[in-house]
Amino acid sequence: MNAAGNPRLEQRLAGLSPAFTAAQARQALLSPRDLAHVVTEGEMGELSRGVYRRAGAPETAHADVLAVCARAPRAVVCGESALALHELIDDIPAAVHIAVPRGSRRPTISCPPTVVAQYAARTFALGVERFEAAPGETVPLYGAARSVVDAMRHRGRLGETLALSALGRHLRRSGRGGVGELQHLARELDALSVVRPAVEAVLA
Repeated sequence: MNAAGNPRLEQRLAGLSPAFTAAQARQALLSPRDLAHVVTEGEMGELSRGVYRRAGAPETAHADVLAVCARAPRAVVCGESALALHELIDDIPAAVHIAVPRGSRRPTISCPPTVVAQYAARTFALGVERFEAAPGETVPLYGAARSVVDAMRHRGRLGETLALSALGRHLRRSGRGGVGELQHLARELDALSVVRPAVEAVLA
């Protein structure tokens, strides 16, 4: 019997978001047996260990991001993943890049492949916004300007070409009006000496 033929099960599933964790299922009084049953029936798919998504949920190209953010709810999508979601780079990252505050526990997620960075706690929340990874489902990520500044700060790891390309694309979109925000964020992140000459070179 599937969920549609079981009013109790259907009601409990209705209280969950399209993507949910096993812990959230337990809070909704869904037993492990019930959960295993709906997965076996094809009504749910497992995105990652302990993360499920309804088979009838709207399609999304960002299932990996949803899975990682469900398993690491305090993390923020950063780095190459944030740049890709903002369409500031053409590359498709091989892993989901997330950041957590320095000093906090680093999530260990192997599927989907995940890269975890630690950012200073003082500026961790700077520039965080929400991205709609699927209709009605959002994840936290760094805004375009913060992502560009981070790329310039970590250009040794990301690659100078990628960082400058993202900077150039962002400035073409935002124009000179976006320079102030970039410089403000760079100042807060102690990266003004790197960002300012790069911005001037792009705009020259």
